[in-house]
Amino acid sequence: MEDMLEMVVYNDVLLKLSFAAMTGVIIGLERELKGKPLGLKTCLIVSVIACLLTIVSYESAFLYSKEYSRPMDPGRIPSYVISGIGFLGAGVILRRSNEAISGLTTAALVLASAAMGITIGAGFYIEALLGVLFIIFGIKVLPPVFERIGPKKLKEREIKVRLWIEKKVDLTNLLIDIKSKDLGIRGVKVKEETNDILINCIVITKKGIYTTDVYYKVKSLPGVIKAEVESLE
Repeated sequence: MEDMLEMVVYNDVLLKLSFAAMTGVIIGLERELKGKPLGLKTCLIVSVIACLLTIVSYESAFLYSKEYSRPMDPGRIPSYVISGIGFLGAGVILRRSNEAISGLTTAALVLASAAMGITIGAGFYIEALLGVLFIIFGIKVLPPVFERIGPKKLKEREIKVRLWIEKKVDLTNLLIDIKSKDLGIRGVKVKEETNDILINCIVITKKGIYTTDVYYKVKSLPGVIKAEVESLE
């Protein structure tokens, strides 16, 4: 009877770890396909370890509470997992040279992988499955839908532009010319240099427009000596 009970326990642990590994693979694969710093292996490890620690926490709470004749907190270890995973998440949040912040979604998915592992380790399989489905729906299905039918802001992208302009050019007319090419503009910074004038600004365009298209548009403006464009995405 005891051998049968142990077999059931081991099968349950194997099922939980397998399910946790599967959810980690699903979440990590999405990041891997986008070339993000956090990929399949990281999410799998986080999910499986979180699941394992949750199993250990719950099993040890019931096992040692009988031995020491006092209640123990089964959620103690999982709570430390959630706290500790923040360090891993912080490591993938980057501030790039163009002042853009990247890695927030990736950091959130580190936390999601840990949460899936804890949920499965506690035995909530259906909840974990629903959680993964909602996560994938939120990062793969909703963004394209909102780009089509959502607010105008969600259909736009920002591009950092630097223009070297001849000193004789009227800068106000130049900005008007940029807007006439179906481009928005904000954050304009003007700097006078020895032989020319440098303009730094953010150009706003539709998401379907390539960065190179913006380059050709601004480079063709009268009085532009040199142009430099950089996508903020």
